[in-house]
Amino acid sequence: MNDERPSVLGIVAANVLTIALAWWQHWPLVTLLWPYWLQSVIIGWYSRKRILALGQFSLTNTDGFDKGSDEATKRSTARFFTLHYGAFHVVYALFLWSLTSRGMRGIAAYPISGLDLAFMAAITVSFILTHRATYQRIMAADQQGRPNIGGVMFLPYVRILPMHLTIILGVTAGHGGGVLLFAALKTIADVAMHWIEYRLTTRTVESPA
Repeated sequence: MNDERPSVLGIVAANVLTIALAWWQHWPLVTLLWPYWLQSVIIGWYSRKRILALGQFSLTNTDGFDKGSDEATKRSTARFFTLHYGAFHVVYALFLWSLTSRGMRGIAAYPISGLDLAFMAAITVSFILTHRATYQRIMAADQQGRPNIGGVMFLPYVRILPMHLTIILGVTAGHGGGVLLFAALKTIADVAMHWIEYRLTTRTVESPA
């Protein structure tokens, strides 16, 4: 695990920073969802870059992906991923905006202050730096192998869904132990999925067809 240890430590550090600021600012869990939404957007951004940066790749079990050339296939896959992943996050953002501005049954609205926004910006920078380092390692591994382009496209969903489901299940929790519990579970899910993604990437070395 030595190769990915810096990335794992970076992910843990970014999450600890997020939890510490949430505790200090008395954020309810619904407010804590915003930085994690931003993290998902960052993961999507780097995942798109990864698709476009692929050298050799496999099309096994990817009906409909092949567009006649490697470049056309990568562009088409990146475009589809951007539209689908982006639409998911637009709907997610509208849901969060509704919760933040008006609240819902059993969930009080929590107005976000200018200081909150400043802290969210700092958290976003930490996630950008962390995931940039992670994907630099992953894309370097891609160049040594022949990853499946369909798997590369779907891995971000496998990465983000466990951590968001963990948080959403506890969205009614107020400030306090509930926030710490679900944020800690989210961090565990985040690290676990990073490890799975890294392992799948580094062992996906197929011989050219």
